[in-house]
Parts: sequence; structure tokens; C-alpha cells
Amino acid sequence: MAAAGTVSNHTAREVSKIAAEVAGYADVAKRIIDLAVFGAAQNRSHRRLADFTDTIGNRVSGSHDLEMAIKYMYNAFAQDGLDVHVEPVKIPHWVRGEESAEMIAPRAKRLAILGLGSSVGTPPEGIEAEVLVVQSFEELKHRASEAIARIVVFNQPFVSYGETVAYRAYGASEAAKVGAVATLIRSITPFSINSPHTGWQDYQEGVKRIPSACITVEDAELMWRMAQRGQRIVVRLSMGAKTLPDADSFNTVAEITGWQHPEQVVLLSGHLDSWDVGQGAMDDGGGAMISWEALSLIKDLGLRPRRTMRTVLWTAEEQGGVGAQQYYDLHKVNRSNFDLVMESDLGTFTPVALQFTGSVAAQKIMAEVVKLLAPINTTTLETHGEGTDISPWMKAGVPGASLHVADSRYFWFHHSEGDTMTVQDPHDMNLCSALWAVVAYVVADLEDMLPR
Repeated sequence: MAAAGTVSNHTAREVSKIAAEVAGYADVAKRIIDLAVFGAAQNRSHRRLADFTDTIGNRVSGSHDLEMAIKYMYNAFAQDGLDVHVEPVKIPHWVRGEESAEMIAPRAKRLAILGLGSSVGTPPEGIEAEVLVVQSFEELKHRASEAIARIVVFNQPFVSYGETVAYRAYGASEAAKVGAVATLIRSITPFSINSPHTGWQDYQEGVKRIPSACITVEDAELMWRMAQRGQRIVVRLSMGAKTLPDADSFNTVAEITGWQHPEQVVLLSGHLDSWDVGQGAMDDGGGAMISWEALSLIKDLGLRPRRTMRTVLWTAEEQGGVGAQQYYDLHKVNRSNFDLVMESDLGTFTPVALQFTGSVAAQKIMAEVVKLLAPINTTTLETHGEGTDISPWMKAGVPGASLHVADSRYFWFHHSEGDTMTVQDPHDMNLCSALWAVVAYVVADLEDMLPR
């Protein structure tokens, strides 16, 4: 107990000392911000993102396009004068194939669909069946006897992504348990212009695997209204989806080696893979590019932090953080040397705050660090750093940070054909890059690591 008391007194003294130390970075923070927002690097992250996504396009786990994306970024990092290497991992390889759906009763109508990641395909002749429309898992349970040999359409309302995504993830297995032959799930989005949104889905062990696709909000509501009128709905579904053996891939790593403690690391990250629709510009091309841009800004200013600043572009995030989990498994033996892990994967719109998970003492230090962002008006520190790829580190007690942006439009475009460069704003990306670079550099250069 006495030792614990000593530590907390020591920490209180340390925090006031560190506040003064952090305030000493005001000039360097302003130089980083000026370069990113007004200087020679203005709009660079947006330009890099456009070059990358226009050249490669989308890049789903296991695809040739993802391989090309990794080679592209390896070369880009090298040309930028950064230390770069790749680390091999195994990743899922699901292929969409040809797919279509049409309503054939009570009237003929083509349905816009996107098969869900890991879904099985239909037989070659497709599946033609009557439809049962439900609005919740609860309703499906109540109407279980009606689901046998039917295609179950889920028309669940959008509450929030975190809550509503359960229908995409578990809809197929829940429907299969009551005898359904396929599922069509209302896209997980608050806004639609007849746009289906894909994503990963999880089959439960020991439950029959049935085909699963997302349909548009409009078509889900249409079929719901028809069902309410007592009309018989019949849909024909055809999906050529299949899962191939796991593919070889890589996490792509670039760094500026620390001058005093090269073994200690501040990690910045975004994921390089995307879904096989749109350009993957927003999810997560923007996060990948600002994580590169942060290193470029530091290098361009001739700065070198005490600790290593390491950018990792994860592979196969969309399949459940597959590349990141393997990175953690490989490096967790050194987790005491990981000072801070950062991830941007909720868009690079106007930054609002930094989200942070860590000890109370670390939170106090990070609250001082974000004060340095006064020139771009993002001095708020919020609790709960988040990100699929950094969550293993945070669970193990490593401090974690994520970018909170004005993301009200994020799920409009998420996992859809609408995720293109048109969504991205160069000024917003300048601000995100500046925030990312200032936070990473200052934490990497402080005299001590963040307290756990």
C-alpha cells in the first residue's frame, strides 16, 4: 500500500511537470499544423489518396487488387524516404461472383443487392421462394413456423451502426435456425438512394449456411408494405459467391526510427483493404493516407522524435481485423515498448476530437497534448479510443487513440458503390493529418512513455 501511495504522489508531481514539458511543444506543433494546412504539404494527403484509389480501385481481402495496393504503398513509402518493410500474414479470400435478385410477385422488379462477405452462393439455378418480412429477431422467433422454405427479409430500422449491424452479422444463421433458405437484409445505413451496402457476416457453428445479401432500404420497406397488405411476395435470388483457401498477404510498415529509444514505438494506422465496391477512399483510404502523411510532415520538417513513429497499414481489416490480430500476436511479447497505438477508421471528415483510452495519469497528459491543437480548434479529448485493429493492444493495457470526426455522413457511403474520392474533402484531410502528426510526434518525443 505504501508503495502504491508513493507511486500516486509521484504521478501527481509528474503530471504537473509533464504539462509544462508538453506546453514546450507549442512552436513545433504550430510548424506541423502550418505545413499541413497552409504550407507546401497542403492538400497532399488528398492528392495521394486520389492517385492511390484512382490507380488501384477497391481492394478486397485475397484479391490481386489488394496485392497491387500493398506494392504501391511499399514503393510510395520508399520513395518518400521512409524505412519500409512488410510482414506476411494469411487472410480470408471470399469472392462475390455474379449475383442478382428480382421480385417476381406481386409484380416484376429488379432488386439491387450486394452479397455479404463469407456468404455461400446459391445453387447454379438460383433460389426462388416466397418471402417472409420481419422487423426484428424477436419477430422472426414469433413467426418461426412461417419461415420454413422461405427467403427471410429483415426490414430492421437503423438505430445506430453498432446496434443494427447485428442483423447483417447474424441474420443468416438466425433465419437458417428456423428453416429459411436465404436472407435478404436491409442495408445498415441511415440514408439511401437505392444503394445496397455490403459487409462481413458470421455463420454460427453447427447451423446450416444459407446465402445472405443486403438489399436497399427502399426495397426492404417496399416488401414490408406489401406484406402488411397481405400480398404474396416471391423473389428469385442468384449468387455465385464462394470462399477460396486463405491467401498470402502483408501488413505494410513504414517508420521514422527514434534517436534515443528506437525500440519504443508510437504506432499510427489505418487499413489498406476495402470492400469490392466503390473506391475504398473513405473506408479506409483516408485513414491510411493521414497515417502516411503524419510521417511525411515530421520528416519534411527535419524532426526526429526520441521514440520510433511507426505507421502500419493493416490488411484484411474488413474480415474482422485479421492482419492486425496477427501483427499483435507477433509483437505482443514487446507490448511494454508500445507507448501509444492510434487508428483512423471512421472517416477523415472535419476532426472534432481525439478519443483516448488509458490510465487516469495518461489521460491527464493527453489532455495537455491536445491543447497544442488550438490553431485548428480540436482541443477536446474524449474517452474511449476505438478501432478493430488496435483493440487487442488496448485490451492488453496499451494506451490507444482514435480520430473523432464529423462523421454523420459516414454510413451513407460505407461499404457501398458511393465510397469514392467524391466523398473526400482536401481541407478536412489537411486538418486530420495535422492532428495525427502533432499527437504522434509529441507523444513519441516526450521524456517518458505514457503511464499505464
